[in-house]
Amino acid sequence: MIVAVGDKVRIIVREFDGKKDCREVEEVERSCEVGPTGKLSLFTDLLGDPICRVRHSPAFLMLVAETEGKEEKRGIVGMIRGCIKTVTCGKRLSRNNLPVFTKIAYILGLRVSPLHRRKGIGLKLVRKMEEWFRENGAEYSYIATENDNHASVKLFTHKCGYTKFRTPSILVQPVFAHRVKISTSVTIIKLSPIEAETLYRHKFSTTEFFPTDIDSILTNKLNLGTFLAVPKGNFSGWNGVNEFLTSRPESWAVLSVWNCKDVFKLEVRGASKITRGLAKTSRLMDRAFPWLKVPSVPEVFRPFGLHFLYGLGGEGPLAVKLVKALCDFAHNLAGESRCGVVVTEIASCEPLKLGIPHWKKLSCAEDLWCIKRLGEDYSDGSVGDWTKSKPGLSIFVDPREF
Repeated sequence: MIVAVGDKVRIIVREFDGKKDCREVEEVERSCEVGPTGKLSLFTDLLGDPICRVRHSPAFLMLVAETEGKEEKRGIVGMIRGCIKTVTCGKRLSRNNLPVFTKIAYILGLRVSPLHRRKGIGLKLVRKMEEWFRENGAEYSYIATENDNHASVKLFTHKCGYTKFRTPSILVQPVFAHRVKISTSVTIIKLSPIEAETLYRHKFSTTEFFPTDIDSILTNKLNLGTFLAVPKGNFSGWNGVNEFLTSRPESWAVLSVWNCKDVFKLEVRGASKITRGLAKTSRLMDRAFPWLKVPSVPEVFRPFGLHFLYGLGGEGPLAVKLVKALCDFAHNLAGESRCGVVVTEIASCEPLKLGIPHWKKLSCAEDLWCIKRLGEDYSDGSVGDWTKSKPGLSIFVDPREF
């Protein structure tokens, strides 16, 4: 597709070509620092594979915007990524709470070079991507952005017809140099992918945004495992997931770990020498005297990796304590992999949020998800227009899209 921009420059929106576009796409990525506005900014490095953040989805596409004109050298000035999957959008209240599914698309990685902004390039990339969504049967499209990213919010809500939908919380915990002590009153079991799938489908299939291809996620090489926590006093031994579901303890919790480190790395830029010095001092203290358990700041001023926790859930009066034990276990796992932080994203009203360790200064209390209905809702009529539905207590965040 060719779109005129001014009198002398044209913008060509086309599909990304991995054989020739990688270098230019990386240059645009590096010019677009992302994160909260202010002195500190967050840079994302996709490790030489610009399409890696959507490659693991059932259907995906990456588009680039390229300039062409007499007075301007041909070059890539913007890009966008999108993927399509089927998720839970509600449940049939009159039919034993069975899940209702819909085909939904997700937009991520929209970037426009700073020198080419305010020329409508971002809007054209979004519209071209939405054409592909519709051609492939997607009923809804959604995006995630920061509440204070006013340019992004304006683009999607004012110009593209999206509405503000959900405001989940992104919780970030630094990985300390010392190992975190895990409660001795908790037993943690690693589930096989089949056991994990059975548990998730049985207990979470009606959770909003639950993906129908959960099996593909759990067997993906980036998935480091699914872990179940139960009170040690009430646990006589693991005899398989079916027996657990038949006679599960009063309290239990579960989560899975996704290795983002092998997909992208982050880097915090703009920190003062004093801030860097204090962070380094905390790490030196923590390594020298680990028994003091100093809450050290990891080396986030150089490229660092992260583990993403997803599929958090549980039941019972001890569920918050069990989630805390699982998060501590995940912290130590991330330390063994030399990750800088552990991250999770959950519904802002999720009851288990109290058990998730995090630093408020690094976290985002309200991420913003915006949604748009692309056409008629082909899902069950009991849901109607999903964009107008009220949020539930929980939400399932797909690690492939983080």
